[in-house]
Amino acid sequence: MAHFELVTAADVQLMQGLAQRVTAARPDLVNTDASFGELAWIWGKGHSSDGASWRRRLWFSGRDLVAWSWAFLPHRVRLSDGSVKDVTDAYLAYQVHPGRAWLVDEVIDWYDGTAVDIERTVMPSAADEFALKRWAAHGYETDPAALGDAGSWTQLNERDLVDVEQPVLPDGFRFRTADEAGPEAAVQAHLDAWAPSMYTAEGYQGVRQTAGYRGDLHILVEAPDGTMASSTIMWLDQANRTAEFEPVGTHPDYRRLGLGRAMLLHGMHLARAAGATHMTVACLGAPGHPQARGLYDSVGFREFTRDTPLIKTKTAG
Repeated sequence: MAHFELVTAADVQLMQGLAQRVTAARPDLVNTDASFGELAWIWGKGHSSDGASWRRRLWFSGRDLVAWSWAFLPHRVRLSDGSVKDVTDAYLAYQVHPGRAWLVDEVIDWYDGTAVDIERTVMPSAADEFALKRWAAHGYETDPAALGDAGSWTQLNERDLVDVEQPVLPDGFRFRTADEAGPEAAVQAHLDAWAPSMYTAEGYQGVRQTAGYRGDLHILVEAPDGTMASSTIMWLDQANRTAEFEPVGTHPDYRRLGLGRAMLLHGMHLARAAGATHMTVACLGAPGHPQARGLYDSVGFREFTRDTPLIKTKTAG
């Protein structure tokens, strides 16, 4: 019988280390939910509320982590408006070092054994031809719903940090950092942008404890009335001199004022000052989600790679 382990902060640090090594070797193979920053963000904000429904397995070569699986099993999500949502299917985040590509078969077998009799989804990188063939061999098919106009597949965008435009804010607005604004303001900024959300003060405390979080790289835009109208966290991978935005959001009452664009430009200047030469940001890529894609295009990001949504139904075995 498989031995299941919950995902710990120490596990996430190991996963981040593998993300750095894959980024150095084949950045197009880093799944958008397996990047240095995304790993910290997902675990930090969710481990206190959803961690009991997470399972993981790690594969090592000597002391080096060379593959991992992180299964998100059915659970109930409580949102900031008081509503609840039941998640009834399973999702897998994973990463395999390209030098150990054959381990994807063990990853798939582990996932199938962990999520028995549950509809299973996964999103390998579209650039990972070997993995896509192995998932297909195990009965996983392209998810037609995810590929529709309002589908949920994700694209990764990139740009270098040469010739970054200077940010311009409307009169009365100013940039702040989370260190300056404090935890309560940082949490409220996220809740306002993403309502209804599962984010909580406890979740933010988890984010702050993850490897790579820096309050001086957590940027907010303060409106004249004191509202934190926009916010983003930047995650700096010093080994590869790259940084990523995750998440990025603006309060509905302050959209279409250029705040998000100015915040991203300001963030890129800060990232460059911190040592980064390269920047990434992920967004939904389907035609029905043009807003974020247009924002990132406007500040010089271009699509680098994308995920491929796959599904295996209960009846597929």
